[in-house]
Amino acid sequence: MKHSTCAARALSLALALGLGASAAWAQAPASPAAPARKKAAAPKTTPPPPRPTPETKAVDILKATCQKLAAAKSMTFKALGAYEVPSLWGPPLIYGRIYEVALQRPDKLRVITVADGPRTEFYDDGKVMMSFHPAENMVAVTDAPPTIEGALEKLFNVSGTYFPFTDIVVADPWGDMQPGLTGAFYVGESALLGGVTTDVVAYEDDGVFIQMWIGKDDKLPRMARAQFHDDPLQLRQSVQFTDWQLDAAVAPEGFTTAKAAAADKIAFNHPRMKSDMPAGTHPIGSGAKKKTPAPAAPKPTPAAH
Repeated sequence: MKHSTCAARALSLALALGLGASAAWAQAPASPAAPARKKAAAPKTTPPPPRPTPETKAVDILKATCQKLAAAKSMTFKALGAYEVPSLWGPPLIYGRIYEVALQRPDKLRVITVADGPRTEFYDDGKVMMSFHPAENMVAVTDAPPTIEGALEKLFNVSGTYFPFTDIVVADPWGDMQPGLTGAFYVGESALLGGVTTDVVAYEDDGVFIQMWIGKDDKLPRMARAQFHDDPLQLRQSVQFTDWQLDAAVAPEGFTTAKAAAADKIAFNHPRMKSDMPAGTHPIGSGAKKKTPAPAAPKPTPAAH
């Protein structure tokens, strides 16, 4: 309503200015007509080709993997997330994290994050959710929402933490994907990942172009690579999945840690709780807008040997 009112006011103002200018021109004394000028031809622009209708085969493969994930009552897997970030010179560097994940629907989740950065441990036992930092012996604790996706959304809102596998652990992956799916096509078969034969599908969803490798037999995602259309640098981000176990039993104590009891308590909005991803990164599926990159810094003098 506010936007409509502002637009109406702007239109009224434009019309008023236009009518006022016309009235002033009508009252002004006539002047000799200027010689007619030939208008310069407008530059020809080629519109981007329209996206073809999503291929049935590609859509069927995506739907099958989404349905298999949604049907699992519990799962464990390992995810290797890698994302490009502009270096001081401009060309991108790659940063990565390894996520060891266990979940039990509808409300239990454990994510142990290691590799390039400090170890962090996230637990949600359905009642409370906590983020534990073993090296600093600090923990943030808050009430847990009733669903896994609710917990992930709350974690992002209170601390900026986002996991690159979020899209595959929600309750209804296809329901989340389908409304924004604007194109999809089948690329072919591949045995690139651990000797597993995969179907490779490329698709566009909510302004993100994604290439995904999906197990031909087990229908499980093996890798995804993404580029965001609104990213002026066209940086790539990827996540690779291994060690899949569906409907595996996970003990209740696996969704909490006794070590947190002796840790220093901090709030989720504490600076130490902010995401450790470099500024400007745009994780897969986050929907967050990428910041405009800063101008490249001058190249440093090579280090002396």
